[in-house]
Amino acid sequence: MIARRQVLGAGAALAITGVARAQTEDVVITSHDGPRGFGLSGKSVQGGVMIGRAGSDAALSLDGNVVRVSGDGRFLIAFDRDAPPLAELVARFPDGRRWREAIHVQPGAWQIERLPTLPRVSQPSAEFARRRAPELARIAAARGSDNDSGGWCQRFVWPAQGRISGRFGSQRVYAGEPGAYHSGVDVARPTGAPVVAPADGVVILAAETPFTLEGLLLMIDHGMGLNSAFLHLSRIDVKEGQAVRQGQPIGAVGATGRATGPHLHWGMKWHDARIDPALLAGPMT
Repeated sequence: MIARRQVLGAGAALAITGVARAQTEDVVITSHDGPRGFGLSGKSVQGGVMIGRAGSDAALSLDGNVVRVSGDGRFLIAFDRDAPPLAELVARFPDGRRWREAIHVQPGAWQIERLPTLPRVSQPSAEFARRRAPELARIAAARGSDNDSGGWCQRFVWPAQGRISGRFGSQRVYAGEPGAYHSGVDVARPTGAPVVAPADGVVILAAETPFTLEGLLLMIDHGMGLNSAFLHLSRIDVKEGQAVRQGQPIGAVGATGRATGPHLHWGMKWHDARIDPALLAGPMT
């Protein structure tokens, strides 16, 4: 449970409408003594996203990192899978006022599998490292793109419908040594099943040939530092620089790259924070 008045800011009195389950219901924060019209709602949980309004003249930062504000005063913040339990949102105004909010970030309920007698896999070969370096550079360059898309404030839809075969944040621990956690959500579908854009955006990466791990990789920038990645595709139907609309076909499910069978891996990031796509899209219908 998130108790009433759990989120407190210096010089600000906040009212929070109760949330019984932080990962499925939104926290709503309003300020009585802070900036006029301030509001923030969403998932204050590891891997979650919140959208707020602070006034177009506010300069915002979250834990010291700049938060962009749209022309109508709206903004987006998100919390990494391993985010600490407290985040600080700071607003600065042209008249010198400075206002802060402390946001309590609830822990995620991650699926952890412990394998006490099984060691981690061997280290990657020199050949893998040689091929991987330019792939990582291209992914980093794509994520550094800054497109003026409004998809970030839409209600996201699932890019594919099917059985969830892998959940965000799940992790294996090998003989006490943690492996890398699962950075997205997997949807099991047959090869060739359609994949659609979960929200408006601009294509920032469309692999011509399969990457070593991701296979045919497609990335879309939704604006405000929020982007989606779609892995293991069998086909990509859009081009880099192309604007796409929510629900538009963008490719097809496959098993390219490092995959044991056909499925869509959907990953999302807000700047450097890895977030849970399922929290944005909600239950499948």
